[in-house]
Amino acid sequence: MERLGTGIGWRPAIAEAVEAMAGIEWVEVVAENVCPGHLPDSLRRLRERGVAVVPHGVGLGLGGAERPDPVRLAALAQRAEALGSPLVTEHIAFVRAGGERTASRGLEAGHLLPVPRTREGLAVLCENVRIAQDQLPVPLAVENIAALFSWPGEELTEGQFLYELADRTGVRLLIDVANLHTNHVNQGEDPAAALDALPLEALAYVHVAGGFERDGVWHDSHAHPVPEPVLAVLAELASRVRPPGVLLERDERFPSAAELEAEVAKIRRTVAVAVAGRDRVPVGAGARPGPVPAPGAGAATGPVADEAARTRLALGQTALLSALVAGTPAPEGFDRGRLRVQSRMLTAKRGSVVASLAPELEQILGDTYRPRFLRYAAGRPLTGGYRADALAFALHTLREEPPAERAVRRALRDWWIERSGRASLVGRPWARWARVARFALLGR
Repeated sequence: MERLGTGIGWRPAIAEAVEAMAGIEWVEVVAENVCPGHLPDSLRRLRERGVAVVPHGVGLGLGGAERPDPVRLAALAQRAEALGSPLVTEHIAFVRAGGERTASRGLEAGHLLPVPRTREGLAVLCENVRIAQDQLPVPLAVENIAALFSWPGEELTEGQFLYELADRTGVRLLIDVANLHTNHVNQGEDPAAALDALPLEALAYVHVAGGFERDGVWHDSHAHPVPEPVLAVLAELASRVRPPGVLLERDERFPSAAELEAEVAKIRRTVAVAVAGRDRVPVGAGARPGPVPAPGAGAATGPVADEAARTRLALGQTALLSALVAGTPAPEGFDRGRLRVQSRMLTAKRGSVVASLAPELEQILGDTYRPRFLRYAAGRPLTGGYRADALAFALHTLREEPPAERAVRRALRDWWIERSGRASLVGRPWARWARVARFALLGR
């Protein structure tokens, strides 16, 4: 695997700080947030300096019951080519469910949700990974995710599941040590045991991120400093194998440039100390016995998922996602308390994403935005994109819960009219008719 070195997740809010940061050898971008034909100037300058850029996808849903969407796959491939990337990455997760296979409406999670670690779930995932590998111009690496809950009847540990996946497909692994810590706190899984079971020869790179604990649940926030327990898991990994790359993820509540740089330096030191200690251990000491997969081999081994297996997985994932976003009863065997926590998190995240895409809504509604959005989202699952969600929220507010202040109502109405395309009617001969129609539509 090509050596990447030490990097940081590139985000528009910290673009300037990343460019000025000493010792940054590569960056990672959220694939869906960049347009191949209109790359941000900051990314172009980094590339010109020889800094590698890796697109990190969040929308494929490789762990879902359906085969990967060819359009989404083509978009990911296009971004890899536009950025000249050495590889692309995605997640071992499902992000949507429902649809034709289950004769139900399609549902979007807006978040990465865990797949069942069963033989059948693994077979579906392996086939989906192979399909993605065939369509991408560069190697694929897949990431373990943080989970608040587990599926009932799981047959494999996380380490066994990832080993089998890499062994059968030759896919590379992106190991998030913060997610291993999350699963340790939330599900009692031993990070060291997971690392012992992993085919570290397939390691592409490592993610490091911060979070916080509340009421015995660890929240992988990407908005807090990296805690010592996560650095300890990083050291455990680096004591076993020298990571080809290590990257700090930070998605919000960004600290100063100096604090970010200090955190990257701390991660670099942690790896260096652990690797130095490993190099002093005699060759073969503590090695995990057994065969290892050949990274990138892509061998199609193991059982192939049939359509019946995909349908069973689809039904299970749809029932789970419906409980999380549509208020239906929790499926049998799941921890209902954990599902309630996950449901609240999904709704809060949905409101935050809408606010970031349409900041005017929060400006118009002020402190009432969050509680209004929570009431709107209850029982109204995300079925399309977030921009459509923002428009639907604004229209719902105008119709069902209009603000008392006339100026606020007018500002919200004007925002909806402009963003929904109704503003194009203004100035045309039939503008008066359009104005009357929109008032009738809005009930105002």
